Amino acid sequence: MKRAAFYVRVSTPEQNPQSQLLQLREYAQRRGLTVAQEHEYVDHGFGGAKARRPALDRMLEDARRRRFDTLIVWSCDRLARSTKHFLQVLDELDSCDVQFVSLREAFDTSGALGRAFLGIVAVLGEMERALLIERVRSGMARARAEGRQIGRARLDVNREQVIEDRRSGMSLTQVARKHGISRASVCRLMKEARGAPLATTVGREQYRLEAQA
Repeated sequence: MKRAAFYVRVSTPEQNPQSQLLQLREYAQRRGLTVAQEHEYVDHGFGGAKARRPALDRMLEDARRRRFDTLIVWSCDRLARSTKHFLQVLDELDSCDVQFVSLREAFDTSGALGRAFLGIVAVLGEMERALLIERVRSGMARARAEGRQIGRARLDVNREQVIEDRRSGMSLTQVARKHGISRASVCRLMKEARGAPLATTVGREQYRLEAQA
């Protein structure tokens, strides 16, 4: 017998989740599905726009641990309001071999139509990732063409003076305060001045001593 789980959400504390639970229990009984009480996940007073919810997080964690085989909801919008979040949750459930059923939409991923929809979800996810990469690359190319800085901005500081102050015996904190930069920036400038990589044992020890000064 397949193990099922319910996910229920109501947006305000005044709403009662029992009406959803009653319909879900009746459906599970008709289908011969067993639902343990600890697998009735209820988020009480949480809006659908919130991607992180206590019961939703517990449900997904139990899905990863293969503690149930089918997740049943009263409606898709109980799971998520945003299409992106809904597709992410569906994709994660599918990766855990958990079937998804929504009563109101009569949607069931165990059927041929449901499996086809999951294929479409995968394609849409891949397309979204490709478009995101393309937008990032296009934005970087446009920034370069306009002469804008890509990556970490160069420190607007007198580097030679920073190095001289540090070598004169001033502490790391004193040099950082004098030039209005972070201690990490002072260490980086000293490292560049030495021209020695921190990956060596000597370099790591020098960096440690400077950071403690």
